[in-house]
Amino acid sequence: MFVLAISPGEGFDAPRWSRVLASGVDAFMIREPRLEAAGLLRAARWARDRAPGVELWVNGRLDVALAAGCGLHAGEAHPEVPPGLLPLSRPIHDPAQIPGRAGAVQLILSPIFPVPGKGEPWGAARLGQVLDGMPEAPCRVLALGGIHPANAGALRHPRLAGVALIRGLWSKEDPREVVEGLKGAWEGF
Repeated sequence: MFVLAISPGEGFDAPRWSRVLASGVDAFMIREPRLEAAGLLRAARWARDRAPGVELWVNGRLDVALAAGCGLHAGEAHPEVPPGLLPLSRPIHDPAQIPGRAGAVQLILSPIFPVPGKGEPWGAARLGQVLDGMPEAPCRVLALGGIHPANAGALRHPRLAGVALIRGLWSKEDPREVVEGLKGAWEGF
């Protein structure tokens, strides 16, 4: 199971970020829309130095992702990125978007379970149906939204590589417990 931590948009906080980076996550996405480019680049370099084995992504800033040498998560309104320029992650909020996401190395499907302000959740059954209908592609597929150790096992599917977390990870004092719980639930299902 692959676990992607997404920063909560509350600014750079070295102690919190350190705990998450050391929690056993496989990847870390910096989603900090209030940080200017220079601050975002400093945060990306800090994260890379702190956890060189954790895959790094920057949300929405091609310039920063290129300067930091990491992947870019290009949201809904982001202009198209030339193929092969850098690793590309894209969101999927509607299954109809899947064909238009060719070239992405990572797709994040959401929201799976209820999350305040994020629209109608897909639910585990609909996620499974969407995954069953997805064409085989050489990209990682992750689920996001309301996921925690008690419901993660229900998402297990051959096409799903793992999960992405924001609140479920950052709201906990010990994120390592969350990551271990997720991986245990995934393996035990």
